[in-house]
Amino acid sequence: MKNVTLGSTSIISPQNGFGALPIQRICTEDAAALLRRAYEAGITYFDTANAYTDSEEKIGCALHDVRDKIYIATKTGATDVKTFWEHLELSLKRMRTDYIDVYQFHNPAFCPKPGDGTGLYEAALEAKAQGKIRHIGITNHRLAVAREAIDSGLYETLQFPFCYLATEKDLELVELCKQQNMGFIAMKGLSGGLLSNAAACFAWISQFDNVLPIWGVQRMHELEEFISFMDHPPVMNDEMRALIEKDRGELVGSFCRSCGYCMPCPMGIEIPNCARMSQLIRRAPSAPYLTPEWQAKMMQVENCIHCNRCKGKCPYELDTPTLLQKNLEDYKRILSGEIKL
Repeated sequence: MKNVTLGSTSIISPQNGFGALPIQRICTEDAAALLRRAYEAGITYFDTANAYTDSEEKIGCALHDVRDKIYIATKTGATDVKTFWEHLELSLKRMRTDYIDVYQFHNPAFCPKPGDGTGLYEAALEAKAQGKIRHIGITNHRLAVAREAIDSGLYETLQFPFCYLATEKDLELVELCKQQNMGFIAMKGLSGGLLSNAAACFAWISQFDNVLPIWGVQRMHELEEFISFMDHPPVMNDEMRALIEKDRGELVGSFCRSCGYCMPCPMGIEIPNCARMSQLIRRAPSAPYLTPEWQAKMMQVENCIHCNRCKGKCPYELDTPTLLQKNLEDYKRILSGEIKL
């Protein structure tokens, strides 16, 4: 497996990172087993966030004794200096460490810069001077903010959604980062679960020698598949190309990436899954999505009051209420038997 150097940082990692968002959904014992197995298999880059409930604590529990052998990236959603320092100190405490390798602003609606009035970037510089963080990064789902961060020259890494459903503008971001010697960290390499062939996803991303993918896993069998790629990296072949072209034909465009920034819904609608139910129910075993529980969740869409909060918060500028309604109509036709899966 090839190694990736994250831009101008000193971080060199196998092109196979661990995304620790999903481990907040499992118990500490199971999470520790996953994290330890990943480390022992050669994975060295672990990404989490202050907002991922107890994910940071689980990393601290599992990996504090090998801290000097791994890289830890975490994030703050702070919008003011006081909260920035609170988040940083809490992250350090949770992960039982005295420094963070990559400290990232977590999907801000703007690009923090010196002199912008928030003091956020200045706080990051101070934390770096104190040795509490080693590199300043930013994550985003918005092309405009990502592009501004690259152009600013202020950030050492950019974390952005990137998979084989990428648009030309997404590809341009990767190339710009390479030109600027800025690290590119790919999140949502499986597009929030819509892409099911991990080997194809891995092979496609591995074509970009400056991209470090972080794969979100919460089950041991998922981790073992990515670990198997360490010694036997999948290589793009005709079968994979055909699969990718098929998926792009079905998914590229107005589909929900399940980033969750539309939530919470005032009417209790589970937007990230309801807005992409048509894809989920066709691209995975359908039975789990046809249970009484899921039928009740989908029928919640009928309670939409069209407040457009979700639409206003979508980083992909989707017409979320319309997308929800289309998915509900499709779902009803499937339940009635009008559409056969």
